[in-house]
Amino acid sequence: MGRYRPPAPPKAPYITPEGYQMLLSEEKALWKRRRGVVQALSEAAAEGDRSENAEYIYRKKELREIDRRIRYLQKRIPALKVVETTPSNPKQIFFGAWVTLEDEKEVEHNYRIVGPDEFDQKKEYISIDSPMARALLKKFEEDEVEITLPSGVQIFYILKVYYQNSE
Repeated sequence: MGRYRPPAPPKAPYITPEGYQMLLSEEKALWKRRRGVVQALSEAAAEGDRSENAEYIYRKKELREIDRRIRYLQKRIPALKVVETTPSNPKQIFFGAWVTLEDEKEVEHNYRIVGPDEFDQKKEYISIDSPMARALLKKFEEDEVEITLPSGVQIFYILKVYYQNSE
C-alpha cells in the first residue's frame, strides 16, 4: 500500500507574455520530437524480441515522458492568464516586477516575480507562489521586509522596483 499524499495546492494561473510564448514553443517542439521518437520506436520494435531490446524499452520510456509533458501543457496553457499590463503605481511590487533587494550583509539580489511555470534560478526568476514573492507582494521601494526562508528569518531592504517596459 502506498503512502497517501494530499494533492498539491493549485498553482497561480498567471504568466508573462515571454513565458507564455516559451510554453507554446515547448509544446510545438515536443510534438516535433515525438514524431522522431515514434519512428525510432517502430524501428526498434521491428528488430524482434522486445523484452530484451534496450532501444525499444528506452524509446517507450522516452515516449511516455514526452506524452506526459504534452498532456500537462495541453491542460495548463488554456488555464493561464497572460499579464501584460503594469500596475498604476510602478514603485509597488506586483506580478512581473523586477526587484532589487539588499540583505543584512549588504549584498544585492535581483529577482523577477513570475508565474510558477516559468521560474528559473539561473535567470533569477522566482515564482509568485514562493514564500519570498508572497512576502514582497504589495510592498514599496525603500520598504524593509522580513522573510521566512528555509535558512531562517532574514531581513531585506527593497532598493528598486521596476517593470519590463518602465525601465
